[in-house]
Amino acid sequence: MAQLLNRGAEVSRRGQALHHTISAAKGLQDVLRSNLGPKGTLKMLVSGAGDIKITKDGNVLLHEMQIQNPTASMIARASTAQDDICGDGTTTAVLLIGELLKQAERQLSEGLHPRVIVDGFDAARDAVLAWLPSQKLSVRIDREALVAVSRCSLLTKTTPDIANQLAEMVTDAVLTIQKEGQPLDLHMVEIQSMEHLSDRESRLVKGLVLDHGGRHPDMPKSVKNAFILTCNVSLEYEKSEVQSGFFYSNAEEREAMVDAERVVTDDRVRKIIALKKAVCAGTDKTFVVINQKGIDPPSLDLFAREGILALRRAKRRNMERLSLACGGVAVSSVDDLTEDVLGFAGSVYEQVLAEEKYTFVEGVRNPFSCTLLLTGPNRHTLVQMKDAVRDGLRAVKNAIDDGCVVAGGGALEVAAWRHLTTEVAKQVKGKAKLGLQAYAEALLVVPKVLAQNSGFDAQDVIVKLQEAADTGSALGLDLGTGEPVDVVAAGIYDNYIVKKQLVGLASVIASQLLLVDEILRAGRDVNK
Repeated sequence: MAQLLNRGAEVSRRGQALHHTISAAKGLQDVLRSNLGPKGTLKMLVSGAGDIKITKDGNVLLHEMQIQNPTASMIARASTAQDDICGDGTTTAVLLIGELLKQAERQLSEGLHPRVIVDGFDAARDAVLAWLPSQKLSVRIDREALVAVSRCSLLTKTTPDIANQLAEMVTDAVLTIQKEGQPLDLHMVEIQSMEHLSDRESRLVKGLVLDHGGRHPDMPKSVKNAFILTCNVSLEYEKSEVQSGFFYSNAEEREAMVDAERVVTDDRVRKIIALKKAVCAGTDKTFVVINQKGIDPPSLDLFAREGILALRRAKRRNMERLSLACGGVAVSSVDDLTEDVLGFAGSVYEQVLAEEKYTFVEGVRNPFSCTLLLTGPNRHTLVQMKDAVRDGLRAVKNAIDDGCVVAGGGALEVAAWRHLTTEVAKQVKGKAKLGLQAYAEALLVVPKVLAQNSGFDAQDVIVKLQEAADTGSALGLDLGTGEPVDVVAAGIYDNYIVKKQLVGLASVIASQLLLVDEILRAGRDVNK
């Protein structure tokens, strides 16, 4: 029918369509398979312009790869949506969707109709989602548990040394911005990176790090006990919006006109200086001005004479963070300034690395914004660390929002397999039970791939985990020894919301792809 409308259309029917769909899913699964877990390998992506990116983050890979196959593209989009919602689980989503279709292929080869398999998938999905709340671990969500969650997330994206270093920093950053009774806003955690000789100098700054410094040589480079004025006021000479000219007959008239032009700007600067004198006179306090708009050289000179550190062209995103970190209010006018609009920081200092200037604002009283300062020897390392930190922040946030964690290391998938095969299978009648069994077997892809990527025999590991599951213990895979391990004692946790979303997403996508019986690919226009 499609070819009657467009002779150039390509049509794939039933068996051929299913074969193309399943082959594409298996192909994408094979690409990301080796990236899963802490022992996963890296992928090198080379763009058409020759730019190189080395990563094992599934979300980054799926965004960067140019996927042409429609089935693989659909799986990639659904899996990246998993990351957008939960912040993790992209690679696992691809593996689970691919394994569901691989298990279904075996049933299809024996003549089972796709609809029957989909009915079994739906029954298994509903059963797992109903059973999942019972698998919440009785672990108190305190700082220690959150550090373990963060470490588990970071280990899957970067090296153990860097992950162990960043885990506590990421957890403390989220706890710093947490406000009682309000949702967490991770935008209040600034991620700042700088190239450094070592990647071990990263640290959490409970304040702000600005990627620029002072613009006057006589300004102080470091101040203590500083009042912070954050403002969005133009402190520079502004040209008229209409074309105009000035006429004068002698040098005195010209100087008077120039002075008149400076009056407005100089008055604004003097009002700020007057506030500084009012709050700092007779004390050891200092004064810092951070302006979103410009500050011209004459104004900078006036500030320098008074010992004021002035920063101009602050990024818009930092203005709100400054108020949250230091207190005070960002002002858009210098009229009627009072001490109430000022924030406070124990230390403000400038640091120069290579040709870049950074200004540190530290020692704030009640920080509700902070900065993760990441250091690395090269750009590739910094990009990997940034991607890992973003996932770590989301993992800690999810654990706080859920108020619980679930077992990691493949323990949850093995327990779900046991639940489906021993309890749910008795309730499902007819051929749909074959679809349920295929779903249960597909769940084991996670511990299998974790074992393979760690250099162990997948079958031996699965048998050991299944035997442990029969005893009712929540045992996962120890990637160092290949033996079952108590995940609670080892601190191997996963986010509840990630697993819940994963079960629903993978089932729906796999079911939709199985029910595709015809692929219509647009061809050339008939009239051309």
